[in-house]
Amino acid sequence: MSSRRTTTIAGSLVTASFSVVMILSGTAGADDQGPGSSKGGKAVDTAPAGVKLTTLLPEKISVDNASKKTDLTATVKNEGSKESGKIQLLVVGFDGLTVKNVQGCSPIDEKNLPKGSNSGFSCPIDNLAAGKSKSFAVDATFDLKKTGKICLPVQSDGGKKTFWQQGPVPFGTTNPSPNAPATPLLLGTDNQPVAPNGDELPRTGPGVLPLGAAGAALLTAGAAGLWWSQRRPGQRES
Repeated sequence: MSSRRTTTIAGSLVTASFSVVMILSGTAGADDQGPGSSKGGKAVDTAPAGVKLTTLLPEKISVDNASKKTDLTATVKNEGSKESGKIQLLVVGFDGLTVKNVQGCSPIDEKNLPKGSNSGFSCPIDNLAAGKSKSFAVDATFDLKKTGKICLPVQSDGGKKTFWQQGPVPFGTTNPSPNAPATPLLLGTDNQPVAPNGDELPRTGPGVLPLGAAGAALLTAGAAGLWWSQRRPGQRES
């Protein structure tokens, strides 16, 4: 990831509740998770002919109340009829959700993260055949006294185009369980603090946010999520 890039994120968070899924324990592996959801996702730039890229996140995760640790699976799919060629998946954490590691991926340098995010990893994919998917195990922490969001952009190799972006979409609960070993969180739900009479939750609102020296804009653009598209002026597609 180069510091000579401009990242534009635009939109508003989607709040939704989802139905029956598997609840993860604080130490459960990512492979134990239930079905995934593409909620909060949207195509951005036009993908090559025959290529249709999407992502999936689990509909429910679980946070260990003592360690704040959680894990989840981030999946990218090619639902088209042709292979994708080289692409990359980014996994970015916001507010109370901090991405600690993504298996097989490289951390994004802090100066290349948009303000408001706290962590991120870049996952190169040499090629994704038609009808195939690739999943990445994500280790994270979640501060239950804050909101927490995650974002999954799928980009061309080099980041000139963003073919799809899911989020930043929140995980959270409106029924905190501070005395339980773990707290289940729903995708698409703004989190409420665990402690009664807690401080007001931090919120990510529209505004202009710097991305390193290049800068980034947070713009309002509908109810489907906050969309991330990256541009490098004058750079060719690989």
